[in-house]
Amino acid sequence: MSPFYRIVVLTLISISIGALAAFAAIGFVDAAAWVNDRLLVAPRARVLYQDRPLLVAAATILVPPLGGLFVGLALWRLSARKRPLGPADAIVSVQTRTPLPSFRDGLVSTGAAIVSLGCGASVGQYGPMVYLGAMFGELAGRLKLGIAHLQGVCIGCGVAAAISTAFNAPIAGLVFAHEVILRHYSLRAFAPTTVASATGYVVANVFFQREPLFVVTFGGVEHSFEFLLFALEGVLCAFVAIGFMRLVLYCGRLAQATRLPQAVRPMLAGLAVGLVALELPEVMGIGAEALRFATIEGAFSPVELAVLVVAKIALTALCIGFGFSGGVFSPALLIGILFGALFGTLLSLVVPLASSGLVVYAICGMMALASPVIGAPLTTIVIVFELTRNYALTVAAMVSVVFANLVAFRLFGRSLFDAQILARGYDLALGRDGAMLAHARLADHMVVDFPVCRAEATMGTVRRNMRERDWESTFVTDEAGRYVGTLATRDVLESDPGRSAGEAAVRCPVVFDETTSIREAMDSLKNFVGDAAPLVASSDGRLLGVVPEAVVIGAYLDISNELRREENESA
Repeated sequence: MSPFYRIVVLTLISISIGALAAFAAIGFVDAAAWVNDRLLVAPRARVLYQDRPLLVAAATILVPPLGGLFVGLALWRLSARKRPLGPADAIVSVQTRTPLPSFRDGLVSTGAAIVSLGCGASVGQYGPMVYLGAMFGELAGRLKLGIAHLQGVCIGCGVAAAISTAFNAPIAGLVFAHEVILRHYSLRAFAPTTVASATGYVVANVFFQREPLFVVTFGGVEHSFEFLLFALEGVLCAFVAIGFMRLVLYCGRLAQATRLPQAVRPMLAGLAVGLVALELPEVMGIGAEALRFATIEGAFSPVELAVLVVAKIALTALCIGFGFSGGVFSPALLIGILFGALFGTLLSLVVPLASSGLVVYAICGMMALASPVIGAPLTTIVIVFELTRNYALTVAAMVSVVFANLVAFRLFGRSLFDAQILARGYDLALGRDGAMLAHARLADHMVVDFPVCRAEATMGTVRRNMRERDWESTFVTDEAGRYVGTLATRDVLESDPGRSAGEAAVRCPVVFDETTSIREAMDSLKNFVGDAAPLVASSDGRLLGVVPEAVVIGAYLDISNELRREENESA
């Protein structure tokens, strides 16, 4: 295949994915906003009906739980996975080279996310948008175009375009796709994701002229000692982020432990949102208005900021853990900017030192808290620069982000996504090699042509058969084909010819089944001595095949070499 063909095809695919993902992302946001307006969740709609307080109060209390019931029933009855889908699913698909959940499941999850956001659940919009982009990317990745590793590249393109569209930040979209989803850099992946991200930016700005997430004015850091305060803020944000992530995971376990039907659980979280929103309407939805006001001096008192931070953390964890469909990035941004504003406000009251104003501390807090949650420090730094075009503000945020990630990584891990993936049995802390090895099944590499005999066979018969095979072991089964034990050549030669194979067989200390991964096999065979280990059916113990050490080593080398080729491809 010529390089020209690959370049042309990848360029066309990346443009197509970028455009589709961008239009889908914009449609997703507009649909959720439309539902917000109709259900009196959006601040503007609530203002329009402020002369009818009973109607607004009724909508505040009833809409979130009813929306939760709808989401729970939709996921339970229409989705094979019976749960929301998000960035963690895209990461697993790329890192293990497996398909995403079905397109239908993706559509159901996206629809559930629109309803979740529309009814005011305390969830984010960027997670569903990322998965939406990944869905379109995977569709393109199914095309038989003769290009290696197309699926991962196409998913990266869709994710890059979605983030680029969401934040009006094409560089951030590109970095996010590589930092969070692909987790490697190669020119073959870098070039298409760049094109897709740029396409998403063009669609958002040329066709729709989307407004930026926020607009701030910052004159620069006026005092050098403030960089120490930015670092301190980053450390504090790390602890808040860790608490937030742990609470999300805890609420998920709590929901599983309840005896309530899965379809009903989101309704309880919605009821909690509605009751709290009677006094704190800012906790509903993504809280875009609160996010913008947080950078304004005096918009919130310290007490209001503290209450909002606690309420948003608790309600987001409850909504995500109990089954609402949505992301954590938007809530993390809001929690971070409110905490940053609180830090800046208290700093001016407690410490008798001049400062550069509230804006820089609010933005530093927003990015320092969000980056450990999604595991994307570079992305958050780039977002600040692309949204504000302010170099001084970006440097200040960079200091907070670095310290936040250093602390959070040591005390929690890379991100909430990785923790969710670990709960599903994939440890991405082992690297891309480890993820692939943990996913690859040993049964796909087993040997099916090997010496085998029945337990009632005599050792004399086994001895004659062993002369015809170049093996050092014979595997013994019963009448049903179940594994009984293994006979070594030495044992066969030294045993009484009339003795039965079943009596002489010794069960191998290492026995695999069809669920064993290459990674597990490597760990099990460290101290193994023998020709091969048996692989049996987990249901009834039937001997399916055997696994020599050379097979495991070969599978490991094949996977490692393939990953190296992918990471070092140029076009």
